[in-house]
Amino acid sequence: MNPLSLLRPEQRVALLVPGSVRYVETVLSLLGRGVFPIPLDPRLTAYERERILADLAPDHVVTDPGELIGLGTDERPLPLGRPIHVTSGTTGTPKGVYSGLLGPAAAARLVAEERELWGFRGDDVNLVLSPLYHSAPLRFAVGTLLAGGRVVAPGAFDVARVTDAILTERPTTMFCVPTHLQQLFAHWDRVGVPDLSCFRLVAHAGAACPPVIKRRLIELFPDGTTWEFYGSTEGQFTACRSEEWLARPGTVGRARPGRTLSMDDDGQIWCVVPEHARFSYLGAPEKTAAAWRETAAGPAFTVGDLGRLDDEGYLYLDGRREDLIISGGVNVYPTEVENVLAEHPGVTEIAVYAADDDRWGQRVCAAVVGEATAADLDAWARERLAPPKRPKDYTFLPELPRTATGKVRRQALRPDVAHAEGVPGAGD
Repeated sequence: MNPLSLLRPEQRVALLVPGSVRYVETVLSLLGRGVFPIPLDPRLTAYERERILADLAPDHVVTDPGELIGLGTDERPLPLGRPIHVTSGTTGTPKGVYSGLLGPAAAARLVAEERELWGFRGDDVNLVLSPLYHSAPLRFAVGTLLAGGRVVAPGAFDVARVTDAILTERPTTMFCVPTHLQQLFAHWDRVGVPDLSCFRLVAHAGAACPPVIKRRLIELFPDGTTWEFYGSTEGQFTACRSEEWLARPGTVGRARPGRTLSMDDDGQIWCVVPEHARFSYLGAPEKTAAAWRETAAGPAFTVGDLGRLDDEGYLYLDGRREDLIISGGVNVYPTEVENVLAEHPGVTEIAVYAADDDRWGQRVCAAVVGEATAADLDAWARERLAPPKRPKDYTFLPELPRTATGKVRRQALRPDVAHAEGVPGAGD
């Protein structure tokens, strides 16, 4: 008997297998029984798996795709919660975002708000570009199945494979990050733009979209089909039609239905959400408490991002969470990478920071004080960190730049800032 069929409501199962249509069906089947899937990157090293799973305490771990389960032709169970996605936040310590088991009425509202916003319907074909262990692509795929539509998951992102899927599968919806768009547009410039008339919805998020890419997106896809949204693993804040962006360049839109946005005195964004969209961090009550506060409109949460609202309620982001690196739409938290590399015996001090990258938006870099070489640290990272988290460049310094209070000045390590400020050895 498949061990997944033996799990009971509120138990947890870690999914450490590549994404596929059956993967999405497994997630929906589990949630329909009140069992919480924990989608994780199958590329995680043994070191990372042990650290993450220790806090999540799954009742079962799936490493064999053969354990995944499918849905019957007419089977569309109501998900009684959200998957437990893992986020590190600014602490560098991975924590599970937990919505709790929902009753049927709250669960129906959770499904309805996604369907009403994105218009999921029975004739939809959702093309999956991003890894399904991420919350956004999994949410779009599950929403499509729930509406009776079809999911196409061609595998690891490849511009030729995606282009072929557009031509043969004729998808109607697609979630992507700006890096996907950059690579697709460059490919289409070489081979020609495929017929995109099949699309009714193309949504992007995950990182700031360069204006030139945004305008090309609007130009190539059918009128009124392209959107941007702003959210996090913890919850969704806004949604924005591209036509709204054209009128207000830089905005990420207004609050989604059922939500209220506000700013504190420091410009930190807070969002009031419906009861079915609330969450806690598993095993981290202090982190949960710091993320929530009571407001006149109800409980509001923050993920530490900074922004501002205009007079019509349109949100503009002024900064991401402190020091967060977004590489190819994947969040990389410097503290987590530093904690791993600092264990190398040849490292005295280390600071991880971002450098601009034409392909990925940002790339992970590290400044090191100590006797370790780049080859030493690269080998160490390969055993302990998934590919997006591994530094691509190492700079070796006699000391790290610090503030008067002793805090490492990560921004001063970026090549443009380092050269401007004359930080010795940094940015080289």
